[in-house]
Amino acid sequence: MIRRLFPHPWLTVTLIVVWMLLVNKLALGSLVFAVLLGIAIPLLVAPYWPGQTQLRSPLRLAAYVGLVIWDIIQANLTVARIVLFYPTEKIRSAWIAVPIELTSPEAISMLAGTITLTPGTVVTDVSACGRVLLVHCLHAPDPDAVREEIKTRYEARLKRIFA
Repeated sequence: MIRRLFPHPWLTVTLIVVWMLLVNKLALGSLVFAVLLGIAIPLLVAPYWPGQTQLRSPLRLAAYVGLVIWDIIQANLTVARIVLFYPTEKIRSAWIAVPIELTSPEAISMLAGTITLTPGTVVTDVSACGRVLLVHCLHAPDPDAVREEIKTRYEARLKRIFA
């Protein structure tokens, strides 16, 4: 009964928290509406999202989120330095194909979101087989190093987080 009402409980919790953060006001009406959204949206998308992704370690996920936040802060400073102080001819933009070993759509989406959220990089495409991400980098004098950093810093952690 509970599983039918909450087919994706983490999505329900996430929707409630995000709604309350967007409203930015703690009011009973906002909370009731957030709960209604948190119940209705997962029920509506459940037929299109049949599987449950298993997290091996929620604590590792929390550590990963902290790492990503730290990387976003650092990347903001790096991009500001590149944009403000690098001459245009010294900026080495690059398109990089990053082969991935992740199989879970949620893990692949999280990796793509992580790369895109980090200033200076954006995932522009995923191959049809889901095994390669096309990443554009603002400044990548060594594309192989960027590819390796994505694989070791983010993908390796996500492989340990998702079952």
